[in-house]
Amino acid sequence: MTLRDMIDMLLLAALWGVSFLFMRIAGPEFGAVALVGVRVAVAALFLLPILLLRGDLAELRVNWGRTAVLGTFNSALPFILFVYSTFYITGGFSAILNATAPLWAALIAWIWLSDRLTASQGTGLVVGFAGVYLLVWDKVSFTISGTLLAILAAIIASASYGFAANMTIRYARDVKPLVLATGSQLAATGLVLPGALLTWPDAPVSPPAWAAALGMGVGSTGLAYMLYFRLIANIGASRAIAVTYLVPAFAMIFGAVFINEIVTLTMLVGCAIILLGTSLATGMLTLTRGRL
Repeated sequence: MTLRDMIDMLLLAALWGVSFLFMRIAGPEFGAVALVGVRVAVAALFLLPILLLRGDLAELRVNWGRTAVLGTFNSALPFILFVYSTFYITGGFSAILNATAPLWAALIAWIWLSDRLTASQGTGLVVGFAGVYLLVWDKVSFTISGTLLAILAAIIASASYGFAANMTIRYARDVKPLVLATGSQLAATGLVLPGALLTWPDAPVSPPAWAAALGMGVGSTGLAYMLYFRLIANIGASRAIAVTYLVPAFAMIFGAVFINEIVTLTMLVGCAIILLGTSLATGMLTLTRGRL
């Protein structure tokens, strides 16, 4: 992993981390489907001019089928599920569940692509999952209305990310990152926009909610997916998706600073363990040369 890849990973984690804050701010006013409709439409409008300036429209047309699948499983479906989850659990907690995406990616790669992990990468996945477990084990109450469904929604969304990462490696690695990012957001817009219009809120949406929605569209989606698909091309799906181990730390920091979400010692220790797991899973730290 190069220095540029490490910088891209940290920036991507921050952009995805702040998206959970944006969901908490904008979600209650927009609703899940309407907010995602704004998010993907803004991302598509942000990316399309860049694509046109770079002369990649022809490649987008050729690869519309592959980008449509990615738009479904890497944007439309998980975005809606995560917004729904933040109606019942905190943004930090949703981001922690999002950190299971590398585990799903590794499982799907093992089943689908016969991918084998090094001992260090396998250990990193286990260590990362242990950090997630430490963070959540005493926070889940299945007696609270909506909490169980919110947790399941976030887990299904994370599994969808894992599938999409492997799909990118299996069928779309030869496609330019900008083409994948733009095509997936155009496809997601086509899928979500009808439902967004049907569920558009009756009451006027406040300026802070609009600002959060636009921030999600440009930063947490448009720019973020340019970085994400570039990382997949450079370091592979299993390493790129390990960025989700870093997202909870950023999500909890943003939540604490801007909406007064509490950060406990357990959260800090759990994030430190997750950082260690990320270092191993991405190859920044190595234990052995063996393979699992």
